[in-house]
Amino acid sequence: MIPLNKRRILLNDEVMNREEEEGNVEYKLKFEDVSEDKLRKLVTQLIYRLEEGGGEAFYELGLMDDGTPIGLTDDEAKRALEVFDRIAREAGATYKIIRKVRGQRGLIYELHVRRFKDIPPIEVGLTLLGNVDAGKSTLKGVLVANLLDDGDGLAMSQVARYLHEIKMGRSSSVSIHLLGFDEDGKCVNDLVSTYDEAKVYLKSSKIIKLVDLAGHERYLRTTLRGVLGNLPDYAMLVMGANAGPIGSFKEHLGIAVALKIPVFMVVTKIDITPKEVLEQSLSKAFRILKMPGVNKVPFIVKDMNDVVVAAKHLPHGRVAPVFLISNVTGEGINLLKAFLNILPRRIDWKEKAKEDFMLYIDEKFNVTGVGLVVSGLVESGSVSVGDTLLVGPMDDGSFVETKVTSMHLNRVPINLALAGQTITLALSHLSYRDVRRGMVLLSGRSKAKAVWEFEADVRILHHPTTIKPGYEPVIHLRTIRQTAKLIKSEPETMRSGDIGKAVFRFKKRPEFIRIGDVFVFREGRTRGLGSVTSIR
Repeated sequence: MIPLNKRRILLNDEVMNREEEEGNVEYKLKFEDVSEDKLRKLVTQLIYRLEEGGGEAFYELGLMDDGTPIGLTDDEAKRALEVFDRIAREAGATYKIIRKVRGQRGLIYELHVRRFKDIPPIEVGLTLLGNVDAGKSTLKGVLVANLLDDGDGLAMSQVARYLHEIKMGRSSSVSIHLLGFDEDGKCVNDLVSTYDEAKVYLKSSKIIKLVDLAGHERYLRTTLRGVLGNLPDYAMLVMGANAGPIGSFKEHLGIAVALKIPVFMVVTKIDITPKEVLEQSLSKAFRILKMPGVNKVPFIVKDMNDVVVAAKHLPHGRVAPVFLISNVTGEGINLLKAFLNILPRRIDWKEKAKEDFMLYIDEKFNVTGVGLVVSGLVESGSVSVGDTLLVGPMDDGSFVETKVTSMHLNRVPINLALAGQTITLALSHLSYRDVRRGMVLLSGRSKAKAVWEFEADVRILHHPTTIKPGYEPVIHLRTIRQTAKLIKSEPETMRSGDIGKAVFRFKKRPEFIRIGDVFVFREGRTRGLGSVTSIR
């Protein structure tokens, strides 16, 4: 007999485990005769679940703590929802019934709860991966600009950063756009007349930060910077139904898997793809997703029930939901938006906010009347206007002081920025030429150390021959991109699939890295993954 605490119960094809004390999912059989004291405890419990989920939670009404799907009668459901109205209101939250499932003697009600007008909004980072011409930028344009594509680049033109990207129909840079949802789950982008980053941010209770990356192999360095520098919660792997998993599809999937980023797939161009070609493309993609080392469970999302299952289980990284869409006709777009609306945040930025401030510089600008402005993701801690920070390392390994004179978040002026936010900062006492991408901003009290050499555990993902001391790959770590020399390795020679230890030395200048940092190294068609174990 299976012990009660290990029991797994099927609910409409979804496996229901025993309720966990931690996390943002709560089971309730029903609410009856709730006293004021009991109500306060239930409010406290909801607040805890919201905190665990970064501002969002799932409530399952009609389930026992062990996951047994009893269900509620119509009268029980009415009373339970009336009580939950009071609980949510007291907790400063709102909720929606996202699905109903048949239990043993009634319906199971699944509620998606969101803190009301959270300031700052709940934010989920999503990076778009996939081969060139798969439709990543077009899809992003359809999502954020509230329009359908005309088949000739209309949607892509709404989100392109450069004129040559519009002319070529291909992204060559990292671009970030916002998809917002209000407290009722309505898409804010659909409610504004034209895409305006500041308006979307200010009107949203939840933000999906869409990081679009270049798909062409020649821009792999840009793709790596986008993934490593933005620390996304999830990866959206986009595939054209007419082409299938070609080009950089496998490589981009491999990067996400190696960095342990949960992946879901969006298959575009279904309006122009014959049924048999679509089936062949899906079959090929599914075989890749099921390969050893990837080990995903793909399933096609067909309705709202599938959307809920996909959103709840994606953070664990095993399932790979698949959405079939057309950017021209709009088929499947609403299911994708519904999924993004309830997709929970994966990274716990609240814990990271307790650490000292750190931001890797991703971009720099020389703004007339302001001076040097830099942008990047706040990886830990917080920063306020007027704070004194350290920036470096300089070419000699030193760090210099600078002061934050102003900050913006999604084009909105702010005085305080927290971990998980991508911001721009104006810095004093520095010129445009003083800083470079890959430098770090640290709290003024930090003990900053520049590193020339470091040791790492490495794994060779792909190499046509052998790797040995003297090999000089490019190291990609956060926004750092610099050539390093392999000083020694164990074993001395390594091939594709090998795992070992390696000591690297940067060629041009020292960098700021820490033990535990994950990096990718490449040279030609060679690809490898590493984790820093010691610094020198």
